[in-house]
Amino acid sequence: MSVEQPLWRALTGYRLLGLGYAITVYVWAFDRYAHPVPGVVYLALLTVWTLVTLPRVSSARRCTNGFLALDITLAVAGILLSVYVDAHGSIGPTIPSIWVAGPVLAFAIKGGWRWGAVGAALVGVANVVEQGAITRPTLHNVLLVCVASIGIGYVVEVARASERTLAHALQIEAATRERERLARDIHDSVLQVLAMVQRRGTAMGGEAAELGRMAGEQEVALRTLVSSGLIPAQSVSQKEAALTGSLAAGGAEGPAGTADCDLRTLLSPHAGARVTIVEPGAPVMLAASGARELAAAVSAALDNVRQHATGPDGEPAQAWILLEDEPDAVLVTVRDDGPGLPAGRLADAEAEGRMGVALSIRGRLRDLGGSAELLSVPGQGTEVELRVPKQAGGGRGKA
Repeated sequence: MSVEQPLWRALTGYRLLGLGYAITVYVWAFDRYAHPVPGVVYLALLTVWTLVTLPRVSSARRCTNGFLALDITLAVAGILLSVYVDAHGSIGPTIPSIWVAGPVLAFAIKGGWRWGAVGAALVGVANVVEQGAITRPTLHNVLLVCVASIGIGYVVEVARASERTLAHALQIEAATRERERLARDIHDSVLQVLAMVQRRGTAMGGEAAELGRMAGEQEVALRTLVSSGLIPAQSVSQKEAALTGSLAAGGAEGPAGTADCDLRTLLSPHAGARVTIVEPGAPVMLAASGARELAAAVSAALDNVRQHATGPDGEPAQAWILLEDEPDAVLVTVRDDGPGLPAGRLADAEAEGRMGVALSIRGRLRDLGGSAELLSVPGQGTEVELRVPKQAGGGRGKA
């Protein structure tokens, strides 16, 4: 809902209250008016106008310029008619009384403080003409309406500017998230294949070495595009449709993105000679979409172990996956007994366009409202702790 919508509702209530007050004052002093009949006709017309035009003051779109012109004209006419109806000047308030502030406020909410100032000026001039002179009470009332309309108009302008800024920021955030998701997919598939081709081609030599060199060049170019944010983001509808379709096709992940599934079934394929999984005896249930992303983050962590945590014999280090089911979160820890990471290695990798930890691990957990913490001591291996809240929308996690 727009932040200015409550102002339109308040204006609707004010017009009704102002109309009731004007009618009450007129009935109370009816016998003291010099020519009361024209005032009765005017108030009848004002009542019909106020009731019929209530939908007009429900939003800026419905409050057209033509309506505002007629509304302020009716207010000014009522003020000037008071000169004839109250010829003796014994009553004080004009026939429309405080109702005239309604059109002025409508000007301010519709067009900002400048429009509000114009509406207040028109009503102010009409009040001065009705009094025949600039009296102290008249000046006080005119200034009060003018300050109120300008203040409200300024608040509306600030609110609209804030809404535009927020909408723009949300668009940027949505585009950034889509770009990060696409970059993760590229890292988990295309970049991994190119890196493998480069390594295998270099090891085989001959024509394969040239193929490996070309694959390495393409890998560097693609990493540069990913790290610089030049990869175009897919539309939200396409990503959501793809996610829904993949979840519908996967038996373990349930029929929809909101269904729960056992995280153990997604992690069990990683078990092998060099990967040991320690898990609870009971199912570890998590929303299918969150479980899928968490499993992908674990897979990315194991890829890093296979590629970077090698022992003296050139074989990948031993890795352990520890799955814990906490009351409000699911915790997965991936440890290895490799050589560990030198200080500053992650920052250097991101600068080089190698976004495995930043995108495939931390990016995924951040989108789930969780956190990813990495602890590495040179010579003592590396530990990655992944935590995902069980409740959706658990907030932005730390990266």
